[in-house]
Amino acid sequence: MPSKFQSGDTVMGRWPGSSLYYEVKVLSYDIDTQLYTVIYKDGTQLELKESDIKSYTTFRQGSGRSRSRSRSRSPARRRSRSRSPARTTRRSSSRTSSRITEERKDKLKEVLEVRLTPVLISTENNSDNKHERKEEANEPIVEPEQRTSGRYNLRRRKDQATKQLEEAKVEEASITPSTPSTIVKSKDFEFGGRMGTFVMLLFLPSVVLHLLLQTPPKDGSLLALPTSPPTVEALWDWQVFGLVLLWLCFQACLYMLPLGKVVDGMPLKTGKKLKYRINGFYALLVTVVAAGIAVQQEVDLTYIHTHFLQFFSSAMVISVLLSVYLYARSKHLSEEEQAPSGNSGYLVHDFFMGRELNPRIRSFDVKFFCEMRPGLIGWLVINFAMLLAEMKVQKLESPSPAMLLVNIFQFLWVADGLWHEEKILTTMDIVHDGFGFMLAFGDLVWVPFTFTCQAHYLVSHPSELSQWIIATIVAVKGIGYYIFRRANSQKNNFRRNPSDPAHSNLKTISTATGKSLIVSGLWGFVRHPNYLGDILMGIAWSLPCGFTHAVPYFYLIYLVLLLIHRNARDERQCSRKYGSSWDEYCKAVPYRIFPRIY
Repeated sequence: MPSKFQSGDTVMGRWPGSSLYYEVKVLSYDIDTQLYTVIYKDGTQLELKESDIKSYTTFRQGSGRSRSRSRSRSPARRRSRSRSPARTTRRSSSRTSSRITEERKDKLKEVLEVRLTPVLISTENNSDNKHERKEEANEPIVEPEQRTSGRYNLRRRKDQATKQLEEAKVEEASITPSTPSTIVKSKDFEFGGRMGTFVMLLFLPSVVLHLLLQTPPKDGSLLALPTSPPTVEALWDWQVFGLVLLWLCFQACLYMLPLGKVVDGMPLKTGKKLKYRINGFYALLVTVVAAGIAVQQEVDLTYIHTHFLQFFSSAMVISVLLSVYLYARSKHLSEEEQAPSGNSGYLVHDFFMGRELNPRIRSFDVKFFCEMRPGLIGWLVINFAMLLAEMKVQKLESPSPAMLLVNIFQFLWVADGLWHEEKILTTMDIVHDGFGFMLAFGDLVWVPFTFTCQAHYLVSHPSELSQWIIATIVAVKGIGYYIFRRANSQKNNFRRNPSDPAHSNLKTISTATGKSLIVSGLWGFVRHPNYLGDILMGIAWSLPCGFTHAVPYFYLIYLVLLLIHRNARDERQCSRKYGSSWDEYCKAVPYRIFPRIY
């Protein structure tokens, strides 16, 4: 069906839930849904049906004194009268009400109901790191139900007649041969497009390998090149490969245990919600018990330290094989199963980004499993093995204070993430990103073999700490955790129940989408207080290693660069979603992450 309006046309669009029309610009037309994407003057983007859009000529011919009045203002300027898209503007004129005919009364019985459903927008994603997926909390927004990322559709409430019509369509579809789904190609390229993803495909594994090779030498410089490449024997061992497979199977069995609650994920394009079992914290407890039993049975866990390169190579091979399998099974996807940014038609780009949004083997969700289980819990097992290796190499009767601090801090970080595992269902990794090499490598390789750099370093580089230095490091960790957890809890609680009396003292800025931006408390201090807390915790992880070498600070450098880049991406997306309200928020909260600095 050809579209009546073209991209770039300036027309009059009806504001959802009201009879007010405003000047809008047509951005695009979706042939499948027959919806127009339009943008209002304040930057708000909505999807409207053709019946909710009028040309200037048709609009002016109507008896529209009220229409003329609505055309003169943007939705953002009438916020005091209609703060939410779901609220209908009242008409106070008695003359208007007296002219309502019986036909109009019948129509009023079918008053439009605005149903807000997510329409995914392609945004940049720049990480294979768990700090994006643990608790995104990038926007201090208040949402009545669940977080969504995108625009909104205007739909008519289905009455009984409509339901019967739909049932008839379903019956007709059941006897009509189905046609194959159309693969919608991604329009936006991330990470520098095809060339950028190709470079990262080679660059990221090289970074991890270089970091592992530089940890044992005494100079500890990130810039120094290894004197000779590692041998094949140093990189590969089939027994180690079998142990890595056994680890993945063990965690998969824990994931499938009928423990913990089952929750709904975010709505998909079709409105369907996938089910997820939340039992990551139980998996952590079982793993801790298993590690304790292994030590009691005199299993030599320092084997992980002496064969660390081989464990890295095995995990690398498994991540590649998993990525190939995921790409191969994604050949015949329906549109709702596609990832927004992983279906460009270019093999390397789609292999890296991931074509399928939620790959599942029956009820086993591959992406959700890899996000928080084998890599994060494996990180803690590696740290514990490094603790035992330090005692063996340095001939200590007990772990050093520096090694204990690193193990305790990072254990608390992972345990906190698994305790709040449900919150990753609203993160970009789950909602937006496909599961390809980027996430498979990040989950299975990057996290367990780069986040352990401090513990790995301390095995061969002992660090002496005085009591006041220990107290300072603990204080930095405590402040960082308080800011991180307090900011995320405040946002999440406010999102679930904005009318809670406990939030009555918070100041907010309303937006044209019906959501609000918090401008008080930690969210009024900087725009991303959770990022600030995360960076402070990263500092506390590195300080126990001293200032002699650069290797222990690799994670911190990476984290700062990551969050600064992610901040820029978040702000572009928020500016697009909230328009002038976001500009007002930025004026009220001028600093992004670091107060009075950035």
